[in-house]
Amino acid sequence: MNLTEVDDYFVKLWRSYSQDVMGFGGKILIAVLIIVGAKILISVSRRLIKKAVESRLHFDETLASVMNMGIRYGVIIISLIIILDILGANTGGLIALLGAAGVAVGFALKDTLSNIASGIVILFLRPFRKGDFIECGGIIGSVQELGLFATVLNTADGINISAPNSCLWGVPLKNYSRNEKRRLDVTLTISYGDSIDTAFQVLNNIINEESRFLDEPPPQVMVQSLGESGLGITLRGWVPSELYWRVYWDQMKNVKEKIQEAGLSIALPRREIRLLKENQNISSEPSIDVETDVEAKEA
Repeated sequence: MNLTEVDDYFVKLWRSYSQDVMGFGGKILIAVLIIVGAKILISVSRRLIKKAVESRLHFDETLASVMNMGIRYGVIIISLIIILDILGANTGGLIALLGAAGVAVGFALKDTLSNIASGIVILFLRPFRKGDFIECGGIIGSVQELGLFATVLNTADGINISAPNSCLWGVPLKNYSRNEKRRLDVTLTISYGDSIDTAFQVLNNIINEESRFLDEPPPQVMVQSLGESGLGITLRGWVPSELYWRVYWDQMKNVKEKIQEAGLSIALPRREIRLLKENQNISSEPSIDVETDVEAKEA
């Protein structure tokens, strides 16, 4: 076969399949454009979410990461279905197959999906954020990371806890960091023989010396209880949430020292114990064999 025959062969081949090649090439080009557009869309959405986090909108970082993940996988799946449809694949059957597979996976991973649903609700309602100190279902710690499946916390003694989101949603949750201020109560018990007025004066002096107490609501000193061992007196004041434990620890030490300096005594629980001698002349009666007596009556 000479060169002329080879050229004629390729010319005939091109004439026969040129429309198919051009059509398939156009489909490939469209698929490439869809992939490029998907990448651009993912990149633009990521930048917009990042700007929302860094702006004054106070967009939550955890919610931003979950939205980035959802947009990314959503765009990829939709783009893949469109490309397969352009290339002539039966996307209807594929969608039905994915739906059936989704139902099967849903039944198999119902606990995991419960965690995902709880995580989504937590992300949108935001009962707590990263850095908040929370207590929920026996779990106490500072929130480090909130994901779709679990929430990571650090306890006060440095232990890392990974709690499933379903354990944190649907049960009462305490957020110690949400409010800007917290009420601090320091209660002590003095003897009934001590002066209440002296105790009030000591605690009011402590309030005047403590600059970290807020003016509103104003601090208070009150008789909290009349106990078995003494009078329960409470010093109550409001402090910024971030200073709560520092003020609490300082005042626990300060109150004890000031009360003792004023000559007052902190009452301790007292119990009176009486020892009674046992009577030595205890009358003894002969025991009766109940089982034998019942047998005799039956006979």
